[in-house]
Amino acid sequence: MLTPPWLTLVGVGEDGIDGLSAVARHRVQTAPYVIGGARHLEKCRSLLSGEAHVWPTPFADGVQQVVVRRGQPTVVLASGDPFFYGVGASLARFIPPSEMLSIPAPSSVSLACARLGWAQQNCRVLSVCGRPKELLLPFLQPAARLLVLCADETSPATVLAWLTERGFGTTRCYILEALGGEHEKITLSTAQEGPPAPVARLNMLALEVQADTLARTLPRVSGLPDSCFEHDGQLTKREIRAVTLSSLAPRAGELLWDVGGGAGSISIEWMLSDPMCQAIAIERVPERAARIGRNALALGVPGLQIAEGSAPEIFEKLAEPDAIFVGGGASKPNVLEAAWAALKPGGRMVVNAVVVETELRLFQAVQDWGGTLTRLNVARLETVGSLHGFRPGMSVTQWVAWKPYTL
Repeated sequence: MLTPPWLTLVGVGEDGIDGLSAVARHRVQTAPYVIGGARHLEKCRSLLSGEAHVWPTPFADGVQQVVVRRGQPTVVLASGDPFFYGVGASLARFIPPSEMLSIPAPSSVSLACARLGWAQQNCRVLSVCGRPKELLLPFLQPAARLLVLCADETSPATVLAWLTERGFGTTRCYILEALGGEHEKITLSTAQEGPPAPVARLNMLALEVQADTLARTLPRVSGLPDSCFEHDGQLTKREIRAVTLSSLAPRAGELLWDVGGGAGSISIEWMLSDPMCQAIAIERVPERAARIGRNALALGVPGLQIAEGSAPEIFEKLAEPDAIFVGGGASKPNVLEAAWAALKPGGRMVVNAVVVETELRLFQAVQDWGGTLTRLNVARLETVGSLHGFRPGMSVTQWVAWKPYTL
């Protein structure tokens, strides 16, 4: 006989107990221990008969309070769907799903799409709750529909002002407040008009993206213009960068080491390829490391990790990579050996060389580990007096190798 779950997650909407199912009501009424946000507890107060606890700060303390009650009947009150930007996933890291029952209410996204007549599957959901607004940047595409979960009443003004600064001032913005409750309110404006004042603390934004001629909309393929990056000359140029990203073959959820990060262009575009991609830029020069951080924020991937230090010594401190790019320092003793040893089986390693010393090292790498060597040449049109001609840049020799799986 199966043991009933000891933990119940109850989603509470702005309509409070009126929106709860009979099962949810019964679980709350009979629970000896209930924990949730102060707002949720207040909405369910007429049902509570056991102990009521406000979720503490920091958030992790609340998770621990629930975990230590394992096996004892416990109810957690959460907003809407507990497994949508909610407490559910945090608890599931410590408690098997078989030990919990989740009873969700309609999420804020479900309610927003129902009010606006938008198809959920065609919307991108993002959050600025404890996250920088720059995360929106890769998704500011023409005619895109974005649903943005806001931290508080100040978020709409901050986001809309930022959109206007970046050339998205004509974007249609719906400010949705207290969805599902008696104080529900929906207001339409443009980013440049700003939100109405005041805005309720519980709110979200729905954006229909419109870009003017000054907007910087990021392309969805590799090879951003070099002008997108702040740099001191240490930059993998656009055409070579596009080929390099193709050789690295990013896949969702994978981790890249960008050795000799320079301006961070490779790791930034790796992360732009998919929201789940992660990267660590390894850079020994402090000024360049700081510059990488600025570029990452400006281009919408503030989650880029920066490891300040020298290769290969720093490798042992880093998480195991799925792919490695070496843009600098490949001729230094033991860098390639240590990188290859750290790479996961089935992972990719790409090294670009512009000097003969590094090319010789790559020729040896082919003998040791296999892979391919390719010579890349780019020439750009320049003026020659009153005429024009193509001036070649320095050749780049690229080594690409996939690490085999071992039995």
